[in-house]
Amino acid sequence: MSSILGISAFFHDSAACILKNGKIIAAAQEERFTRKKHDPDYPYNAIEFVLKYSNLKLSEVDKIVFFEKPFLKFERLLETYVAFAPKGFVSFAKAMPIWIKEKLFQKNLLFNKLKQHDQDYKSDQNIFFSDHHLSHAASAFFPSPFEEAVILTADGVGEWATTTVAVGNNNKLEVKKEIHFPHSLGLLYSAFTFYTGFKVNSGEYKLMGLAPYGNPIYVDKVKQLVDLKDDGTFRLNQKYFNYATGLTMTNKKFEDLFGQKPRDPKNEKITQFHMDIASSIQKITEEVMINLAKSIRKEYGIRNLCLAGGVALNCVANGRILQEKIFDNIWIQPAAGDAGGSLGAALALWHIDQGNKRSVNLNDDMKGSFLGTEFNQNEIEKELKTAGANFETLNYDELIDKTAELLSQEKAIGWFQGRMEFGPRALGARSILGDPRSDKMQKNLNLKVKYRESFRPFAPSILKEDLSKWFDLNVDSPYMLLVASINSEKKIEMTNQQKKLFGIDKLNIKRSKIPAVTHVDYSARIQTVAKKTNARYYDLISKFKEKTGCPVIVNTSFNVRGEPIVNTPTDAFHCFMGTELDYLVIGNCILDKSQQDNKLKKDYTKKFELD
Repeated sequence: MSSILGISAFFHDSAACILKNGKIIAAAQEERFTRKKHDPDYPYNAIEFVLKYSNLKLSEVDKIVFFEKPFLKFERLLETYVAFAPKGFVSFAKAMPIWIKEKLFQKNLLFNKLKQHDQDYKSDQNIFFSDHHLSHAASAFFPSPFEEAVILTADGVGEWATTTVAVGNNNKLEVKKEIHFPHSLGLLYSAFTFYTGFKVNSGEYKLMGLAPYGNPIYVDKVKQLVDLKDDGTFRLNQKYFNYATGLTMTNKKFEDLFGQKPRDPKNEKITQFHMDIASSIQKITEEVMINLAKSIRKEYGIRNLCLAGGVALNCVANGRILQEKIFDNIWIQPAAGDAGGSLGAALALWHIDQGNKRSVNLNDDMKGSFLGTEFNQNEIEKELKTAGANFETLNYDELIDKTAELLSQEKAIGWFQGRMEFGPRALGARSILGDPRSDKMQKNLNLKVKYRESFRPFAPSILKEDLSKWFDLNVDSPYMLLVASINSEKKIEMTNQQKKLFGIDKLNIKRSKIPAVTHVDYSARIQTVAKKTNARYYDLISKFKEKTGCPVIVNTSFNVRGEPIVNTPTDAFHCFMGTELDYLVIGNCILDKSQQDNKLKKDYTKKFELD
């Protein structure tokens, strides 16, 4: 039995995964254990978990692989500072001591950290390093349902590359083209994330969610920042940016171009200006991704596309690529960001370096992305008792029936079942659920449960077989990575008066029969649910459909703003007691908020910093 441990760490979203004979056994992000969102540190707890889950001691693992090459990254930093000298000195002076002390000697650093897991681990000869974008590409292609595909990866930056095109065939994968730093679609999007007052490397999806409230009136100004070629390649005009050498994303020239300073999230509300800015950069991002997709389809003539890298989490752009029918089939890695690099590095080592055969799974090899921790009924009850929870234990049928009934009564429910998801999306294992037919549900969940901006949209989880009856989508979307419009017969058209409304005023208008998951532009970020990958969740939605005629429920991640998704029953109980959730359903236990000890209530409004 051959085993590989994959690790990503030291930038953001540290994670670990284990392969056994090329099969994905377990994978998890460090943030879930430390409760520190996007935790970039060495993933000690994630490694402990994947080792324990696969019944391995570290000294029994055959190969260990890190998701990028530190020397190449250091070369890029040095060359960038030299090219931009002397203006990058402050940033250079901050970065160098950390690089010289730690990051440059990463093999030694990793070896010393790894020894903490197992005193019998004696040699660093089994530690290997992958290339950042090769790790992304491998994470997208090797688990995909395709024998052959072209792979597009786009993110902020790896070592040098920011965007790559690779071709995968059976167990081979080769990077064909790269766009290099400082020209980066991910960093361009992050610059606008920063400018609109959201946190870089975590607030990008807020920018995407804000875009439909605005109009893309700044597209021409955005095009002064980025030179777009017809083939989708691009160059960024560095005189408007500060990220290459500074400590911020944008500079004074950027502010002068758009006419405002970056929004201060503590003291400034979001205005129509920020919505229009969001709409404009989203439109350009979609244009770049569509042009890239068209040009690589034409050049390589391959019918299948795989996507990874942080930009692949832009599900609106993904939906547009699908809509344009550029490729016959698209598959997106659910852990598309750096966490998925741990998986990609391990798969690259197994298939590319070791030449092991690949058997293609027609669904995919991600097991629904349910690759994390799980707790049996005894463990759940033990943790709940220790936490002081008051709960009732039901049999399976009663549990499903009661939960569906509570959902139909517009109750907000914490749902904790089976193995935790790998990647940023809750897919029905660590989720907060609601009734999509309620026109109050979106606002209530945002303000009373998640403690976050009211404009943020929620995703519909829909039974796979009912998809095309409700949405303009006819392909599976198990990982919530595609946006599509709601069917015309389910829409409620706006009046002329309502169409004149601006910005957030649009939020309160009922747009469809499922208003809680219908965004202001009639779109939704869809998750299709199949019995094979998540039977319990499928049964719950089926029961809800039986009671209401609606095969859709609201699904959002089980956490509050700024907190990682819950990992343990104790995390779930604390989040339940720190929010206005009505019920918690965990394993076969059901908890009613009104039956809990008031002394156990927590104030979650101040617990986590803004994300």
